[in-house]
Amino acid sequence: MKKVNKYIVTLTILVIVAILMFLPIPVYLEQPGAAESINQYVTVNGKTNKQKGDFMLVYVAVQKATPLTYLWSFSQKHIDRVSAEEMTGGSSDAEFDRIQEYYMQDAVNSAKYVALKHAGKEVSQKYIGIYVMSVLDKSDFKNKIQVGDTITNVNGKHYSNATGYQNALAKIKAGEKVTITYQRDGKNHKAIGKTMKLPQTKRTGIGITLANRSKVKTNEKISANMEGIGGPSAGLMLSLQMYSQLSKKDLLKGRDVAGTGTIDADGKVGDIGGIDKKVISASKAHAKIFFAPDNPVSKVVKKYDPNAKSNYEEAVETAKEIHTKMKIVPVRSFNDAVNYLENN
Repeated sequence: MKKVNKYIVTLTILVIVAILMFLPIPVYLEQPGAAESINQYVTVNGKTNKQKGDFMLVYVAVQKATPLTYLWSFSQKHIDRVSAEEMTGGSSDAEFDRIQEYYMQDAVNSAKYVALKHAGKEVSQKYIGIYVMSVLDKSDFKNKIQVGDTITNVNGKHYSNATGYQNALAKIKAGEKVTITYQRDGKNHKAIGKTMKLPQTKRTGIGITLANRSKVKTNEKISANMEGIGGPSAGLMLSLQMYSQLSKKDLLKGRDVAGTGTIDADGKVGDIGGIDKKVISASKAHAKIFFAPDNPVSKVVKKYDPNAKSNYEEAVETAKEIHTKMKIVPVRSFNDAVNYLENN
């Protein structure tokens, strides 16, 4: 009998340990990832970059937590715990992966356009519409439009960028009806619903998050195989890689240059999340320079978080904390990054 009890106790302990170590819980852990050469992903007219040095893509590692890793994460300053709802917005794993792919497609297209334009190459950009990335539960368009649909018209009018759509909706009073034209599986559809006041803003909209869907036309053959890598934050570094190859300028001068930030068609660099983790990753990869978006914190954000810092401020703070020799460089545009590389 004692032997049986011993086996039961041992088995119970093993089951508890297995649960603590392997059972996933609805929380994601965001932590420093890695920094890799973009050269392995991008070719221009069939060629990779032959210059010394690298432009580096930096990313945040994300993994589902287990009870054990969740508890361990509290001992690590640069690991953030994010609920599954906050991470995916209620989307399924497949939808979430598709959303990240759409963001990357937008980043690649914008990077191509900016690089080609600044290199003096012939290029045009056709704006198709906006990808639907999520729909708020309180939106009148919930269950009418879906993640992956492309909105092409608001009240019968097509706009040249996402800002155009946002501004058009912002002019409509909350609670008024609006007709949205969208594409799904190559076919056009229409949905009618009421506008709403967007959470934590004074703006009116239909309660969706979005990403631009565009097509770049050029005689130059630029390939960016970003399969398995999602999100929009690679935009700036992709544009620098493409531009250096198109212009044949030696911007690197033998240096490893990392950085992060979205890029739009006008070359504006946008903010990203997890910049502290990216600074750590870039430093571990021995990057000499790190470009950080330097946009002021909005009044709306400051209202909800008086201690909120800009990406650049947070990057500088992290660099000091880890005692890295890597130079943190503030940028607000593509030109800021190019000018720094050319003159330093």
